[in-house]
Amino acid sequence: MTPRHILITGASSGIGHQAALLLCEQGHRLTLPCRDASTAEATLARLADTLAQDPGCTPGPCSAPVADLADLTSVQACAESLRERGEAIDTLVLNAGLQDSGAREPRRSAQGHELTLAVNHLAHQALLLQLLPLLDRSDSPRVVITSSEVHDPASPGGRVGRPAHLGDLAGLKGGAGFTMADGLPPFHAEKAYKDSKLCNLLFARELARRLEQRGTPMPVLAWSPGLVIPQGEGGFFRTSQRHNPWGQRLFALLARDLLQLTASAQEAGALLAGLACGGEAAERPGFQYSSNRVLGPGRRQFAAALPSADARDEQLAHDLWEVSATLVGLAAALPPPP
Repeated sequence: MTPRHILITGASSGIGHQAALLLCEQGHRLTLPCRDASTAEATLARLADTLAQDPGCTPGPCSAPVADLADLTSVQACAESLRERGEAIDTLVLNAGLQDSGAREPRRSAQGHELTLAVNHLAHQALLLQLLPLLDRSDSPRVVITSSEVHDPASPGGRVGRPAHLGDLAGLKGGAGFTMADGLPPFHAEKAYKDSKLCNLLFARELARRLEQRGTPMPVLAWSPGLVIPQGEGGFFRTSQRHNPWGQRLFALLARDLLQLTASAQEAGALLAGLACGGEAAERPGFQYSSNRVLGPGRRQFAAALPSADARDEQLAHDLWEVSATLVGLAAALPPPP
């Protein structure tokens, strides 16, 4: 396999970290933006310690620049630094995710945006828009975007609680200080997460359309890893554990340990690594969506899937792209091809 330069957000823990381990072991060059210098140092050390246990492994080079997805200024600084280096990015993996289940009040990004949507969607659109020139330099570029089946009100997870729905984007159109994307109070942390995952799919669809219109089509691979609850504390559920630790432990006991409905971080990481560097998807430009769906206790199938009706709404995808570009302070139009 020809080594690729792969940038992965959210590689300090969970699915992203497991994917980074596999890709580094395979000899790919990794750039792993982290929210601060201490997290970056710890992420690289953890990778090195794990890979050192395999004496036959020749890992690829890894770097971990600082890019706090809760601060668009930090995202911009990271993107500028990477552009100055000028190294082509072969795969851009927009994987980082925040879930604040149980929170009663919204937290805010540095720019005043509701934090779940700021981290899971807005920062990733900002990063893509600023790093597209480096993707353009690749001979076989692709973008991978981690969504979730909870974006779909018809899915098992999507049916629990309030469903994902963006309305006419009234909240986002109001600018910084919005509470919910659809503009309808009160704040609901679980719905905010579902909405952000719907945004991921709409963003992926619109990105593929704009790239084709620009004359530079490439694979845009959105995917759902299924329900992943890592063993131990921290990772994806670290904020939920803070708000409702006993509820999260009970949920893990039922879903992961008794009913066996979850995927492991290692399994999901392997799927993400495959999307980043292999498979037939590399030969097919355009939007594609796959989901790691439960077939029964301990049984899952990763295959092409149909996203929700809202996620297939082309006008909504267009409008979300436009308003999101305004919120992150960037032009909605893609920069011209080289």
